[in-house]
Amino acid sequence: MTTLAILEYPDPRLRTKAVPIDAVDDAVRRLADDMLETMYASRGIGLAATQVDVHRRLLVCDVSPEHNRPVVLVNPELVLREAPAICEEGCLSLPGIYASVERAQTIRVRALGRDGAPFEMAAEGLGAICIQHEMDHLEGRLFVDYLSELKRQLIRRRLEKERRQRANTGERSARATVT
Repeated sequence: MTTLAILEYPDPRLRTKAVPIDAVDDAVRRLADDMLETMYASRGIGLAATQVDVHRRLLVCDVSPEHNRPVVLVNPELVLREAPAICEEGCLSLPGIYASVERAQTIRVRALGRDGAPFEMAAEGLGAICIQHEMDHLEGRLFVDYLSELKRQLIRRRLEKERRQRANTGERSARATVT
């Protein structure tokens, strides 16, 4: 398995709407495995293919406490949403950023599994929130889109400043090594 690079906000590729997957084949299963590897390595609970610059309708998640119950959803569709509530969310594409977002606490989703077979599943609580969050990625939406323009601008500036600081620190380390 391979750990993939995760796109970070405000990368415009995160705004790309994912296209359906025609058939679940070995390449799709390999991508799902690589996405799970990436998600676990990044200490996340969900990851959409869009976040790794693959614009296909595929997401993975695992909200189990032991991180040993991965879920793979190909071409997911929400068929039921109930019990709206406000919850705090974070995102691997927005490291260190958290905000309150309204999501359904109970959902039912229809998808293809890793084996290509269609199925439906119910999810509630953190699992429901995670699936909705990742499905938003497949539509080119981020959780910050639910926030005010002012909050989005503040988040963008903070992330850009942190990236510059990381780049400068790495640059200084590289110079010190070369001289």
